[in-house]
Amino acid sequence: MIFVDTNYFLRYFLDDGSDQHKKATLLLISASKGEKNLTTSTLVIFEIFWVLGSVYKLGKEKKTEIIENLVNMTFVELKERDLLQKALRIYKLTKLQLEDCYNLVFFQENKIDKFATFDKKLKKLIGKFSCSKPI
Repeated sequence: MIFVDTNYFLRYFLDDGSDQHKKATLLLISASKGEKNLTTSTLVIFEIFWVLGSVYKLGKEKKTEIIENLVNMTFVELKERDLLQKALRIYKLTKLQLEDCYNLVFFQENKIDKFATFDKKLKKLIGKFSCSKPI
């Protein structure tokens, strides 16, 4: 099993023609053929999302496209794939940050009773996507 960190995925998706891009591409192709087993973490996904916006100044649509492509790579083990896919769907439909959408989905999926937040946008959506009310 190989853990794939943020910079490997960034080199792959940003396709800068570098040796690192080629190396990342070869690793992902090998995994897609079943020759290697890859895994990553939810934290890596959020770090990629942050770097795409903060460093590369990509907009919401492009960041979402890249993250969706990564999350949908079934040959990369990702324990919270379903939660991330649901969070991305909410993110595309709202003005919430991706991390807030993830927390909302985490709250729902784990059947947590109450949600403590001061975030007004998030409070509005908790009622729409959940039977519970924010505190």
